[in-house]
Amino acid sequence: MKTSLGQRLTELRKKKGWTQEKLAKKLNVSPQAVSKWEKDVSFPDVTLLTTIAQIFDTSVDYLLGHEKNPTVDVASKTKKDMDRMVFRINVLSSDGDKVKVNLPLPLVKVALDMGVTPKVDGKDVLKDIDINKIMALVEQGVIGKIVEIETKDGDFVEIVVE
Repeated sequence: MKTSLGQRLTELRKKKGWTQEKLAKKLNVSPQAVSKWEKDVSFPDVTLLTTIAQIFDTSVDYLLGHEKNPTVDVASKTKKDMDRMVFRINVLSSDGDKVKVNLPLPLVKVALDMGVTPKVDGKDVLKDIDINKIMALVEQGVIGKIVEIETKDGDFVEIVVE
């Protein structure tokens, strides 16, 4: 019989000795949300799956029941050196403004640690993008175009890590 996502979350949480409240706090969700996930009443937002996998040192495939081994072993030589990577933000505003920002990834990490959040052209087109979650993906080895958004106002935002 296949183990559900909720059963796997419960098992992983209990192995760490955590309460639902502690896991909820780590994921910035309510304890009720964690409870519903564990009971398979609802499921975490897809954007949280990589964070959940990272917290439990496992893979999204394991969480979704596609593999039996709960641990992830990514060989260091298959991951790119984050100190040599570039974080690119490209914005094409509905006003016709084009903004291209290319920052070394270590600088982005330092800025995030200091609580700095990016703003482009006085607009808050990046306000709904969680750069910390993007950094968590990059730390797991995800590179390339990570975000592409076109707002209802016609603003276009693209985030690429290479």
